[in-house]
Amino acid sequence: MLQRILGILGWVGTALVFAAVAIRFIRPEWDQYGVYAAWTGLGLVILYTIGQWREIVDYFRRRQARYGAVATVSVLAVLAIMVAVNYLSARQNKRWDLTVNKQNSLSEQTVKVLQGLDSPAKFTVFDKQTDLERFRGRLDAYGYESTQVSVDYIDPDTKPIVAKEFDIQQYGTVVIDYKGRRERVTSDSEQDLTNGLIKAVSGKERSVYFLQGHGEKDPTRTERDGYSAVADALKRDNFKVDTLVLAQQQDVPADATAVIVAGPTSDLLPEELEALKRYLSKAGKLMVLMDPAITSTAPGLPNIQALLKEWAIELGNNVVVDISGATNEPSIAVAAGYPTHPITDRFATLTVYPLARSVEPVSGGVNGRVAQPVVQTSARSWAESDLATLTSEKGVAMEPEKGDKAGPVTIGAAVSAPSEPAAPAPGQPAPAADAPKPETRVVVFGDSDFPTNAYGGVAGNPNLFANSVNWLAQQENLISIRPVQAGDRRITMTARQQTMVFFTSIFLMPALVFGAGIYTWWRRR
Repeated sequence: MLQRILGILGWVGTALVFAAVAIRFIRPEWDQYGVYAAWTGLGLVILYTIGQWREIVDYFRRRQARYGAVATVSVLAVLAIMVAVNYLSARQNKRWDLTVNKQNSLSEQTVKVLQGLDSPAKFTVFDKQTDLERFRGRLDAYGYESTQVSVDYIDPDTKPIVAKEFDIQQYGTVVIDYKGRRERVTSDSEQDLTNGLIKAVSGKERSVYFLQGHGEKDPTRTERDGYSAVADALKRDNFKVDTLVLAQQQDVPADATAVIVAGPTSDLLPEELEALKRYLSKAGKLMVLMDPAITSTAPGLPNIQALLKEWAIELGNNVVVDISGATNEPSIAVAAGYPTHPITDRFATLTVYPLARSVEPVSGGVNGRVAQPVVQTSARSWAESDLATLTSEKGVAMEPEKGDKAGPVTIGAAVSAPSEPAAPAPGQPAPAADAPKPETRVVVFGDSDFPTNAYGGVAGNPNLFANSVNWLAQQENLISIRPVQAGDRRITMTARQQTMVFFTSIFLMPALVFGAGIYTWWRRR
């Protein structure tokens, strides 16, 4: 009688389990009742199983049952190992990028920003359901580099209330939230996503002013001698780029993060010089790029040289000659190794300097300010003091007796010194308590051509320029290599080569396969 009751309970338990599964798929709103049914059915099935303990013991005494038990345990062990491997790999994963240009890897700059996050950063992607996948690969890499990153993918058509809350106006919008600050990006590129994150982290846009009025390089000029490419790079690093005619103003604008003097051909006025000195005395930041005076009539620009001398940097009256063989022109200097400095931290990219002069730190410093070399040329270079030999038919040669200095030659130097903080601009908040201590920083290069559009194809040139500006702005976390662009991997063939490929694929390859088949058939005969 008891066995009959247990049999009925077993069938009832099985029916309740199947009913719970059906409720899960057919009536999700009854899910609560489905849970009750599942637990009740499981309990009844277990009760029935316990009541059959004699039959179970007798069954496992048989040889076939023992073999079956061993096989079952083996299968369960393999399944357990697979589950454990998947569980561990989901939490301790490793990525490899086998593409030529590392297109699926994040740049050093992005990794630095992500690893420097001290609070959660949330990316919310709004796009059509069919287009959300184009963001997943990139943002999954962001999450891989930092546990502070979380990502939500939302289709604004299916969740209009959320889209309205975020004021989404177009598909493909990414909203970045960090410490209550919100930025928007309408692109899936690494540069744009990282730029948006930088804006959210920094909380403000920094201003860089290019001095004008003395023949300097123009940041808006798109020709080969312009600075438009590096100006765009600075904008991607969250800088606002503008020009400054200091002769028309009494002082450097209060919101200036840095002032750049790029390749002046005439000297500063005394009033302009004093304005720059006042700016530097209040934690100002200055970059000067000075070309060599290659003609005897070229002005010496004594006011600028005197200002740099006050900051322990001396310009040489020479031209750097490089015969290392990297280029076919000795007047184009090449740098591949760099002295230790935050600007060139982990920087191992080639840079090229057409027509550069030496920039030497003053020995012992000046007024406690000690400059450090940033860029040096190879040992097979020197500073040529006799500029006339550059254009002579005889050619150039290292002549120490005439004042030539053997390489490596320093063509870039930087100096920093503690300073009083500048008063915040009207309407601007006071700096945070944990903000970097104010410093006056100066960077000098002996060439203004290396950041121009003409040499933007040398990957190190724009990166070194952007690194220098970020160091001036005390944004060391942005000093790195920027994201690389996808290389053009297309194959270009002549008409004859295209014809060869066509006949090879249509006729030659099938003929070889057919011939191999005939040969095999003949051998078997």
